Amino acid sequence: MSKVFQALFTGIGIVFFLDFFLFLGIEFNYIKFHEIDVYYNILFADHQNAFIFFTLSGILGFLVTYVNNTKLSLSIISILALLSLSSLIPSIGHSVGSVLLMKTNTTLKNDKYTFIGDIYYDGREKITFYDYELQKIIILEKKDLIK
Repeated sequence: MSKVFQALFTGIGIVFFLDFFLFLGIEFNYIKFHEIDVYYNILFADHQNAFIFFTLSGILGFLVTYVNNTKLSLSIISILALLSLSSLIPSIGHSVGSVLLMKTNTTLKNDKYTFIGDIYYDGREKITFYDYELQKIIILEKKDLIK
């Protein structure tokens, strides 16, 4: 059982490293581009898929810790690191941010208005929304929206 935990914790360290640069690229090239007011954290916990995170952590941890092929381990980690670092390139970071965070052609309603547009960021309490009719970005409080 200790081997499982050792592999998992090693993998979590590697995935933290990969996530940091992935979400840093999204922060620089998507969040700041759209002037979204959100606190950046290394995990971007609201947007992590726990199943994927722990599965990838287990696989990478096992690969690094228990597979006796250093070239294979180094190659896979290097490729994943390059993919993660590529989000620092503006066009790639913006595209990755759009895929992960944006929802297009969405309708939201509150007591008075109906909003049609794109959700740029769906946070815990607020939604950053581009309204097609107003042709600008507006901030909507989630508590005021009708489900």
